[in-house]
This record gives sequence, structure tokens and C-alpha cells, in this order.
Amino acid sequence: MTVSVAEAFQAARGEGRAAIIAYLPAGFPDRASSIRLIRAMIDAGVDMVEVGVPYSDPVMDGPVICRAAEIALEAGATTADALEVVRACSDTPAAMLTMSYWNLIEAYGPERFAADLAAAGGAGTITPDLTPEEGQQWIADSDSKQLAHVFLAAPSSGDSRLQLVADSSAGFVYAASLMGVTGVRSAVGGTAEELVSRLRQVTDTPVAVGLGVSTAKQASEVAAFADGVIVGSAFVKRILEAPDIDAAEGSVAELAGELVAASHRQ
Repeated sequence: MTVSVAEAFQAARGEGRAAIIAYLPAGFPDRASSIRLIRAMIDAGVDMVEVGVPYSDPVMDGPVICRAAEIALEAGATTADALEVVRACSDTPAAMLTMSYWNLIEAYGPERFAADLAAAGGAGTITPDLTPEEGQQWIADSDSKQLAHVFLAAPSSGDSRLQLVADSSAGFVYAASLMGVTGVRSAVGGTAEELVSRLRQVTDTPVAVGLGVSTAKQASEVAAFADGVIVGSAFVKRILEAPDIDAAEGSVAELAGELVAASHRQ
């Protein structure tokens, strides 16, 4: 049975913590391994997983995720593979989302993508480079299949812009902790809490913070003011550094467990 984004947030709140949302590109380092690694994250307590659709020009992503996307593409990963990864993990207690640049969804066919994602047991999609103004048909396609459609809010956004992003998002709003690309950083960025506070003034939709969150300490800091904590590059980095898939599985499970433990609010 598909777990919805709302159910995932509700389950985390019931445990007195923020939801942990992990990211991993489909097909990295290959399709079977990506399924194995995602299931290990979920077994360790991750609440939601963003299955990245590998893309040749991921403008929002830093070098770590770019390298993972290259490896996945070299192994032949496709948009259809991402949907199959979702399907293979849809029997877990986590909500399964896709994260995709719009070109890939447009090439696949937005209505078809929404239908196939729903059929695979997916809960929604994050579209980092699609603006609400250009996303009205996508919102309709997603709503028709009861899928979350998540847009990004930036620290530089004015109040009216934040209102538009919040009103256009279903499931949660993705609050970018800083201006820049994804990656492991020593600090989350002082703008994240302010951005979440500003979003709280315009919406009751859950807000999850991403970009730069990589350690349990940072997850604990973000969990104190946000509904969700998004971690991507830190998982990918561990896989890239692991000598084999068995070690990678243990490493991502360890990180997932640390993040979940840190997500409990004091």
C-alpha cells in the first residue's frame, strides 16, 4: 500500500520528531544496487525517499550528486528505471517520491509520468527547476492522481513569491537552506530558519529543509524548526567512498539511523 507524504509526516510527528527525507539517484551505482541501498535507508528509519531521475545537466546539484548521476547514466539509467525503483520500494513504510528536472518529465509526457508514478506506488514529485507559473498543467496532472507536487522556496524570495510557491505545493514545500547547489557543508546556513518562519506565516503545508544538511548535528538543528530534513549528498558521498556495495549498504544505514535519532525534538 502506498504511503502518502501526509502519512509520512504524521508518523514522524507521532514520534516527536521531524521527518527524514533521503535522496538517491535511480540507477546509482546500478538499478539493483540503488533499490538495495534505498531499502537499507528505509529499514534504518528514513520516512521518505526522493528517487532522483538521472539527468545529464543537473543545474541544482553539486559535484557529488553530479558524479552519481554520471555513473547512473553510464550504466544506462532512464526515467523508466526511476519509476521501477519506486515500484520496487513501494511496499515499505516510507513515502516514495521522484525528484526530476522538468525536461525529463516533459520528454516522457507529464500526464503519462503522473499516471505511471501513481501506478508504481509513488507519492509525488519534486521539480526543482519548474516554476509555479509554468507548472499549472503539471499540478493538474498530479492532482488527478493524488500525487504531491513540491516546489522550491529560496531565501531570496519575496513574500508574494513565497505565498505563490506555498499555494502551488502539495505534500510539502522544499525550503532551500541557502543560495547555491547541493553538497555537503560544515554549516546549514543561517537563512534556513528565517525562511521556514516566513513560510509558516503564509501556509500550513509542511516545510522541509534541504541543501547542505549532511550530519546528525545539522539534522538536529533543522529538526528544531522544520517539519522535514532533506539529506542527499551525504548519502551519495558515502556510497562513492565505499569499497563495495555491502560496505555502502552498511554506511548509508548507519547515517540514516544517526539522522533519525537526531530528528527527535527536545
